[in-house]
Amino acid sequence: MAGSDKNDSKDMIARTVVRNITDLARLAGVSPGTVSRALAGKTLVNARTREKIEALAREHGFRPNQMASGLRRQKTGVIGVVIPLGHDTRQQISDSFFMTLLGHLADELTLHGYDLMLRRVVPDEDADWLDRFIGSGMIDGVIVIGQSDQFERIEDVAEGYRAMVVWGNHQEGQRHCVVGTDNRLGGRLAAERLIAAGATRLAFLGDTGPIEFAARFAGAQDVAARMGLAPVLPLVTHLSPDRASEEIAGHFERHGRGIDGIFAATDTLAALCLTELRACGLRVPEDVRIIGFDDLPVARHTVPPLTTVRQDIAAGAHSLVDLLLRRLAGEQTESLVMPPELVTRQTA
Repeated sequence: MAGSDKNDSKDMIARTVVRNITDLARLAGVSPGTVSRALAGKTLVNARTREKIEALAREHGFRPNQMASGLRRQKTGVIGVVIPLGHDTRQQISDSFFMTLLGHLADELTLHGYDLMLRRVVPDEDADWLDRFIGSGMIDGVIVIGQSDQFERIEDVAEGYRAMVVWGNHQEGQRHCVVGTDNRLGGRLAAERLIAAGATRLAFLGDTGPIEFAARFAGAQDVAARMGLAPVLPLVTHLSPDRASEEIAGHFERHGRGIDGIFAATDTLAALCLTELRACGLRVPEDVRIIGFDDLPVARHTVPPLTTVRQDIAAGAHSLVDLLLRRLAGEQTESLVMPPELVTRQTA
């Protein structure tokens, strides 16, 4: 009986269709990144695992780069744009930052004759979200908007898939090609301006977990330490609209007038913060100074108009498309880190 079970298992594996790296990874019981590295002969994969993967690849007639070569032969004229929301599953694509960047991306892709296919994913519900998308045969390449909490997943895929560019934060030594702003420098600019405007008790409004926000928070901490101030107080706040206002109100209820300078991780959070400050009877900038990040259109229309750290979203969208098309043409491309710019208005 046991022998029969073993044979059934072998027959099941033999019948499995292996169309891409993700399928092969499932058979081998490893990650798609491990399969990619093993088939590329990387020494990071131990010999036993590599031999197992190579044997399965031979058994199923799967060749290294089979997926990529297939995509090269069958152009779809479509670029995939995917937004992973592992850090805040209730955040919406209607968020002003996403809509602004998507608008610029659509313009750029249309200019080059491509259509855009958009996906919002919650990684906890789909661990193979990126592998599945690039292996679908429906797209020629992919732009990932935000690293969320998926840095390692993106790194794994980048090992074997070149036609991908990511909007996010750059770290030395990373494999995936990224376009983004120097977030840590942006955090420093924000903290320096708050202090110059008279603030001495700083807080960071946002989630310090996602890579980009963590860098902004770290930049503000750099300045507070250098100026001999107390550490910046993290006020963890989600970006989903059904939670943010309530969380901000809770922060002010707990900390009240113990804060006189707020660096918000985004302009959207800063705008919500202004509403809650008014509800608490606190004046801006007399009682509390506030600075946002992004310089979205809303920043010019808040009351008072919002001081913010500008990242050039239009230029970023242009660069995302330019680098992706160059990678599709076989070029090696470096990441692009754009300088932030402080835009001083009336809140600080």
